[in-house]
Amino acid sequence: MPELAEVEYFRKRWDPGLGSRIDRVLTNPKARIYRDIPAVAVQRGLGGRKLLGSATHGKQMLFEFSDGAWLGLHLGMTGKLVFETPVYEPVKSDHLVLETADGKLVFSDYRMFGKLTLDLTDNGGPPKWWRDLPPRTLDKGFTKKAHATFVRRFPKTPLKTLLLDQRGFPGIGNWMADEICWRLQIPPATRSGELTDEQLDAVWKITRQVSRDALRVIGDDWNTPPNSWLFNHRWKDGGNCPRRGCGTGLERADLRGRTTCWCPQCQA
Repeated sequence: MPELAEVEYFRKRWDPGLGSRIDRVLTNPKARIYRDIPAVAVQRGLGGRKLLGSATHGKQMLFEFSDGAWLGLHLGMTGKLVFETPVYEPVKSDHLVLETADGKLVFSDYRMFGKLTLDLTDNGGPPKWWRDLPPRTLDKGFTKKAHATFVRRFPKTPLKTLLLDQRGFPGIGNWMADEICWRLQIPPATRSGELTDEQLDAVWKITRQVSRDALRVIGDDWNTPPNSWLFNHRWKDGGNCPRRGCGTGLERADLRGRTTCWCPQCQA
């Protein structure tokens, strides 16, 4: 599932359409992505408007259109955004296509775990659900105090599992949570209530560090992270810890329904 940086990357794919008028809206009414709003409402709500801007918040996207229209997107597991030429012919997995004079803004999702919403606001500001989202990991509101308060609410929850909780760590997904635990040198199954105050501060610091690194490397151009990260070694059995001086074989296991990878030496 796309995480913080992957979502930012796909958001930018629609940048060529900024300032353009939506001349035609194509939808697939039977697609599951319309489970929260009828496809016809999206057609009526976006047709004739201009794309003005966009933003991300964790795994959420929000696209601003003229006259107070806001399109919210969640990519799910396989969703992606692309900008195609005017002659592009949509395929079966293209469930939303916004046609402009210069090209087509496409939301494709072949497994249909993604979803969209459309809000029309009277004051022109973003919808309430967006304003109510918790602070992002790089926001000023993601303070050490707020972070500690959230973590201490779940003393029996494994650290890795808690890092996946979007109420406290928006945008952090499976690989990022493994990366954070590995850089901390803390076992992912460690109960959050067992963390010392010093470790709790380190979780806050490394979470922000991994978020910045991910946005810098993946968020701009989908570059491959360096081999010094756990990222390149965690995907299948047989990988070794990339930490200098270690090289221990990585272990993988299911932790509360999520595949988890760690170094049994560094994270003992």
